[in-house]
Amino acid sequence: MKKFLTFILIILVLLGAAGYAAWHFGTNIASEKIIEKVETTLDDENLEEVKSYIKNDAKVQEIMSEAATTNPDTLPFQTKEEATRVLIKKVGVNRLLDIQEQVQNGSISQDEVLSEIEGKLSEDEISALKYVLYKELNK
Repeated sequence: MKKFLTFILIILVLLGAAGYAAWHFGTNIASEKIIEKVETTLDDENLEEVKSYIKNDAKVQEIMSEAATTNPDTLPFQTKEEATRVLIKKVGVNRLLDIQEQVQNGSISQDEVLSEIEGKLSEDEISALKYVLYKELNK
């Protein structure tokens, strides 16, 4: 009986470890694919359009000025890869794709997107996202 319980316990630990590894590596693979897609979608012409939009939007300018004064050492992450992983974990791949589709067809407003994202992330994570955006746009 003792050997049987030990065997069951070992199996459960191995299944738990395998499940965690699949989840961890799955989010890494998903974040890499999302980054690839964004990078291929944003060519130089589109990037200039985005930068132009940012320069002409007061709300985005306010966010950029906040990010410029942020101390990166206090943030939970500092790279676009880490930011993508956090968004995937907190918001989910399917919801991110839904948001992308809704933004493209105009069925969701900027305030609705921000409200949803802010509801799922901590203040530190939001500051880190602002910092990553600032850093990426000012390369």
